[in-house]
Amino acid sequence: MESILSRRLPHPSEHPVPAAPRPSTSRSSAPRRLGLATLDRWLPAWILAAMAVGLGIGRLVPGLGVALESVQLAGVSLPIALGLLVMMYPVLAKVRFHETRRVVGDRKLMATSLVINWLLAPALMFGLAWLFLPDLPEYRTGLIIVGLARCIAMVLIWNDLACGDREAAAVLVAVNSVFQVAAFGALGWFYLQALPDWLGLPTTSAEFSVGAITLSVLVFLGVPLAAGYLSRTVGERTRGRDWYESSFLPRIGPWALYGLLFTIVVLFALQGDAVIARPLDVARIAVPLLVYFVVVFGASMVIGRGLGMGYARTTTLSFTAAGNNFELAIAVSIATFGAASGQALAGVVGPLIEVPVLVALVYAALWSRRFFPTAGHDGGSPAPRPAPATTTTRKA
Repeated sequence: MESILSRRLPHPSEHPVPAAPRPSTSRSSAPRRLGLATLDRWLPAWILAAMAVGLGIGRLVPGLGVALESVQLAGVSLPIALGLLVMMYPVLAKVRFHETRRVVGDRKLMATSLVINWLLAPALMFGLAWLFLPDLPEYRTGLIIVGLARCIAMVLIWNDLACGDREAAAVLVAVNSVFQVAAFGALGWFYLQALPDWLGLPTTSAEFSVGAITLSVLVFLGVPLAAGYLSRTVGERTRGRDWYESSFLPRIGPWALYGLLFTIVVLFALQGDAVIARPLDVARIAVPLLVYFVVVFGASMVIGRGLGMGYARTTTLSFTAAGNNFELAIAVSIATFGAASGQALAGVVGPLIEVPVLVALVYAALWSRRFFPTAGHDGGSPAPRPAPATTTTRKA
């Protein structure tokens, strides 16, 4: 059984160019296989099992949560941090970093992503938080913080599973990281104090540590990004691209799934008691989160399709917009309001809802590819060119 996390997907620019047009070309003969491999079709089952195992361990081992939280990295429990790093490295090792320049030059994609991530999505979360939680200020504040924390970790997994543009995902995540450091505090002030005051609503005073936000970005994106870049650079220069992509990547690919499942187990073991103790509160927090993920993802898919970005880049745009940086949101909530606060619980509920919902959206994205043109090349990418006869000696 070949996993989509371990196999190499052809890059949009590598689609072979036929000698002459053939009338028989059909959707099923597209060079890029868009679908979940046999192993990955069971991903929802693996995730549900990981959730159950985490809950069981948390209930059967008293004091486990305290022990796991006793050692932290960038404000996040060390086991969760290690799981995230293991999860992200194989995905980033697949990125062809020298081809990210074509993404940076795609002004349509870059501008659309910035508008959705930093204008529309936070505004939507603000509206949903007030609409669904008008009487629960702590949970409402926690949700707004989640909406401000743009995803820099798990989004790479969802994008890879849905056959999105890998290079575009790396660039958009990096751009979001820069904006996160520069704009998180200002946006927090705007949505928690300025805007509610203008609307005659209660305000919340909160100060966010720029240092903590910067550290989170450097650890959860910088470390695996540097490791992925070094792996590709050294691997291609010493053994060639063919060996790197046909031998090395399939070996490390499954570790992305292992890291994801390990992170989910630890997360539920840490926070399961809080979720089980307050099921009604969790349900109220979950509803606006569910609406947020579905609306942002669906709207981004429609916008990308309307702008002619093609399936791969539209999928990347949608997942980078819908996903949230839960490790940062939890760390900020705990540091600002305390570990036992309602804001922290809202941050914890975020990934518990996000993981199964975005797995479902992977299937929704793969289903939606029928609405995207398949002839020629993926929208937003350069015109297709023939692949070189050999890549074993090609340098990065």
